[in-house]
Amino acid sequence: MSLKLLLLFNFGLAAVLTGLIWTIQLVHYPSFGLVGKAEFIRFHAAHTARMGYLVAPLMVLELGLSLWLAGAARHSALAGPAAWALALVGLIWAVTFFISVPFHNRLAAGFDYIAIDGLTRTNWLRTLAWTTRLLVLGWVVFKEQ
Repeated sequence: MSLKLLLLFNFGLAAVLTGLIWTIQLVHYPSFGLVGKAEFIRFHAAHTARMGYLVAPLMVLELGLSLWLAGAARHSALAGPAAWALALVGLIWAVTFFISVPFHNRLAAGFDYIAIDGLTRTNWLRTLAWTTRLLVLGWVVFKEQ
C-alpha cells in the first residue's frame, strides 16, 4: 500500500472516531444522569455492549493502521507527524483502559453520579486526543496535496 493511501486511511478512520467521541462527549455521557436509577444497570450494560461492538474494532484497526503508518513513514518527511499520531493513539488507549474502563466498571454496579461526572470529565482527554490526531493527519493530508 502506498504511503499516501495509508495516510488517507488513517485520516478517514480518525475522522470517524473523532465524530463518534464528540457525540459521546456532548450527547451520550451527559444523558447517563437522566436514566432512572431502577433502569440504570440494564441501560449501562446495553450501552457498554453496543458501544464495544462499534468502538473496539475501530480502535484496534486504528492502532494497526497507526503502527503501519509510523513504520512506513519512518524514513520520510511524515515520520514526525506519524509518530505524533501514533503517540496520540497510545494516549487514547491508556485513558480508555486506565480511566474510562474503571469508571464504567463502577457504573456497572448501578447509578453513581460521581462516576458519571468523572467519566464525562475525564473523557475530554480522549476527545481532545482524537481531535488533535485528526488535525495532525488532516494537516499532513492537506500539505501532501
